[in-house]
Amino acid sequence: MTPGSRQLPTASLRRRITVAVLGVLTCALVASAIAVASLFTAQSRADARRQLVDREVMAAQMDRRDVPLAQIARRVSGRGVLARITAPDGHVVGPAALLDPAPNQQARTKPLPSGALLTLLSSTAEQDAATARLHRLLLVVVTATVAGTALALLLTVRVALRPLDAMTTLARSITRGSRGGRLDPDRPDTEIGQAAAAFDEALGALEEAERDARESAARTRRFVADAAHELRTPTAGVRAAAEALLHAEADPETRERMTALLIGEARRTGRLVEDLLSLARIDAGLELAREPVDLDGLARRETERMELLAPSLRWHVQGEPTVVRADADRIGQVLTNLLDNARKHTPDGGSVRVRVTGGERFAEVTVTDDGPGVPAGERERVFDRWVRLDQSRSGGGAGLGLPVARGIARAHGGDLSCVEHSGDGAVFRLTLPR
Repeated sequence: MTPGSRQLPTASLRRRITVAVLGVLTCALVASAIAVASLFTAQSRADARRQLVDREVMAAQMDRRDVPLAQIARRVSGRGVLARITAPDGHVVGPAALLDPAPNQQARTKPLPSGALLTLLSSTAEQDAATARLHRLLLVVVTATVAGTALALLLTVRVALRPLDAMTTLARSITRGSRGGRLDPDRPDTEIGQAAAAFDEALGALEEAERDARESAARTRRFVADAAHELRTPTAGVRAAAEALLHAEADPETRERMTALLIGEARRTGRLVEDLLSLARIDAGLELAREPVDLDGLARRETERMELLAPSLRWHVQGEPTVVRADADRIGQVLTNLLDNARKHTPDGGSVRVRVTGGERFAEVTVTDDGPGVPAGERERVFDRWVRLDQSRSGGGAGLGLPVARGIARAHGGDLSCVEHSGDGAVFRLTLPR
């Protein structure tokens, strides 16, 4: 068992349900039988006491009417009750058995109005026999009910747990490599339906994670292959320039040209490595140092820096102070990529226009150039890695600048898109939450 895990009890669910239900049912039946027997006994004793009280009342009424004591004893006796009357002079009328009551008999003595003493004896034999018959009947009923319930449970539990068998079968088929199977519960609001729905969700997540893992592995292999291919060219250029510089004659002009070529190839290689590192950080989950950032001021600074690199272009910035919470360095990288992309594709004398607008929920930065534009069918594909359109739009890059920019924008909760434009050139729109 792995550390931190807890062993799951896996006793037979059918046996546990059957035993639990039978236990609860048996306890309920036994408690009910005891309650019924107790109530029956209490009611029988109350009826017997009430019968004796009624006979006492009847004897007292007859004594007030001067009915002979012998007649009173005969009238009061009967239906399980024996009566004996002791006259004031000591004369006794009634059975002698009253002198020594048996354990199953209930005796009661009460004086009559004439001074005679009435003794009543009620037999509990019939009551005890009825109670015994009730006990036997309750025992038979409880035993038969428990036995019948046990048989019914064996059948009903087996039917009720068939969905678990289906889940087990599906899980085993998955371990054998089968994919795409689902339970599809018809009633997802029940307990088993909820378990089946959760099982299906887990299967979906598992299959999706498996697909993502395969796609990620495939992307990683393509990424490594493409990176190696892209790095081969500038690396070869650096090596060629270095060898040429090493074997070049002492002509200063030639050495200066070789040095400039070496620096250019090294810069190209460094830019490609930086883009690769940025993509790797985006894939791993980019960490952002969010702070209030003025998009308008940031766009103006990046545009001023780009003017130094491309003085032959006309650069225009329009907007107003618009503050967002973002990582200034990362958003600056996005603007740099967009402006550099516009610089590469705008011919000399053309214009690059930057516009910053702010709304209640989102702020936007649009970059418009006078280049050849992006065809409608390619406006989404330009954000794929290593994608370069025809030479009029490729600019000789590696095809990573726009994917890096979109990844940073989406890490901020925004987006980057290439939108439709009525005139020439391309329009890229950066959207960031306020």
